[in-house]
Amino acid sequence: MTNNYYIERNMKTTERLKYLRADLPYFCSEFFVGIESQTTPLTRLNYAFDLRIFFDFLIKEVPEFQGKNFKQISLMDLDNLTATHLEIYLDYLSFYKFNGKQYHNNERAKSRKLSTVRSFLAYFFKKEKIAKNVSTKVDLPKLHEKEIVRLETNEVVDLLNLAESGSELSPTQQAFHQHTKVRDFALLSLLLGTGIRVSECVGLNLNDIDFGINGFRIIRKGGNQVVLYFSEEVADALRPYYEQRREQTQKLPNEPALFLSLQNKRITTRAVQNLVKKYAGAITPLKKISPHKLRSTYGTNLYRETGDIYVVADVLGHKDVNTTKKHYAAISDDIRRSAANKVKLRKD
Repeated sequence: MTNNYYIERNMKTTERLKYLRADLPYFCSEFFVGIESQTTPLTRLNYAFDLRIFFDFLIKEVPEFQGKNFKQISLMDLDNLTATHLEIYLDYLSFYKFNGKQYHNNERAKSRKLSTVRSFLAYFFKKEKIAKNVSTKVDLPKLHEKEIVRLETNEVVDLLNLAESGSELSPTQQAFHQHTKVRDFALLSLLLGTGIRVSECVGLNLNDIDFGINGFRIIRKGGNQVVLYFSEEVADALRPYYEQRREQTQKLPNEPALFLSLQNKRITTRAVQNLVKKYAGAITPLKKISPHKLRSTYGTNLYRETGDIYVVADVLGHKDVNTTKKHYAAISDDIRRSAANKVKLRKD
């Protein structure tokens, strides 16, 4: 696979990280260097965003830090932190202002931000550069099970029919649909028929597709390259667009991407999100359907067909099967119904 897309994405992420690091306390650079081999650029960027909020909180809310700016905070200052400060931080995250804008965090966002602080303090405690790690005394927020939203079988049919016909779209949307319907049908079929992530989808190149084996190469989260396979039904949806793209290669010799925007550039993650929202909103307006929900739809259908959670985890690229179980816990009712008839009390 040509890795240009992923190389460029990581370069842009790294540039943003450098920009953020420049505004953080001086010792944060050591932390980012120290975790580089165990994390992706995107993970480190998210850590930087979280730490920026944390230090802003300290300056605003904790007396020992008030009157300082980011550059005046030292490693020794971190020894003034207490578990109570971090508990106040969790409460602060419910509603706070940063750079003049109001933000709010749910329990999952709070948990992630506290996890960042935990990793940060644990790193310097391990290096013996701070005397204590008070974050170990603070519990992560209890996470409640989220309702799992997915498309039902009839909704999948309606979604794909709409992508082909455009009949339920507005007049303005129908005008665009005439130029994108072959692409949109192929893209939605691939998402629904393979469960790939939206980032994996937009990263596909023409030479990643092999109709001889009905397979394609992708770069998984974490950088591993794997081959996934698609059904004949997906192949039939994908082939017309693939041929259309092949015909464009002479006109666009420097654009290897499979899925293009109307500007003949690699389609973006945001564009795919808007595309899914447009079609799904027309057929099931009460559900908030995103590309990830199409992934959940595929995972649910695959589990119902195979009954093997390990197969689902492998195909979806989950490193931990518990992640898969968590995402598809809602279908445990199917298992319980099936189990009801497995044990016979009296043999015939």
